[in-house]
Amino acid sequence: MNTSWWDLGEGSGYQGNELELYRITCPFCLETGNFALAFHAEKKKPNGSKKLNFDTLECGNCKGYVMCFWSAGDGLYFYHVLPWPIRVEKYPEEWPSNVGRYWLQAKRSLTDGNWDAAVVMARSALQVALRDQKAQGENLKQEIADLAGKGILPPIMREWSDHVRELGNDSAHPRPDQPPTDSRDAKDINEFLDFLLEYLYSLPHQIEEARKRVGKA
Repeated sequence: MNTSWWDLGEGSGYQGNELELYRITCPFCLETGNFALAFHAEKKKPNGSKKLNFDTLECGNCKGYVMCFWSAGDGLYFYHVLPWPIRVEKYPEEWPSNVGRYWLQAKRSLTDGNWDAAVVMARSALQVALRDQKAQGENLKQEIADLAGKGILPPIMREWSDHVRELGNDSAHPRPDQPPTDSRDAKDINEFLDFLLEYLYSLPHQIEEARKRVGKA
């Protein structure tokens, strides 16, 4: 975790030393990578070579503007954009594509207020992620228990995984008199899914990147 803005791009981020515009999505028209630099300023760290970059980018499609704050470290860079798209358009590159596909559908369902669909897609993302981790079992309940038994899922994540499974089952196989999914449940479950995928994929990726940097030192 960064403790200073000067840490941006240090320890984690994208490969390279320059901002790659294809990664940025316009928050207004949702077109990706179609930007021109309208303004640039930078701040250099006193007694060092580190720079913080402040770019104003103009969308080539809708002519909207975004402000991009970015910096590079030792072969890595990272950025923050304001404003950002409310609608989620992509998943982290280190995630498997099939996991990311269901995760995106869950997020978009949340944005549209489709709570049942958000829970069902979150359950699907959970099951695909567990199977990607080589979970064994005839159903999701057994797969959760298998990874928990192997120590891959901590106890608290096993508990929440079961909660996602149960609520997802209710939404996927509804009864005629079943009440609609509560919006708070849908949001909580998707937030848990974020933590789980961070734990299974993003954190190991960051650790591996750190090991590579140490190896080069």
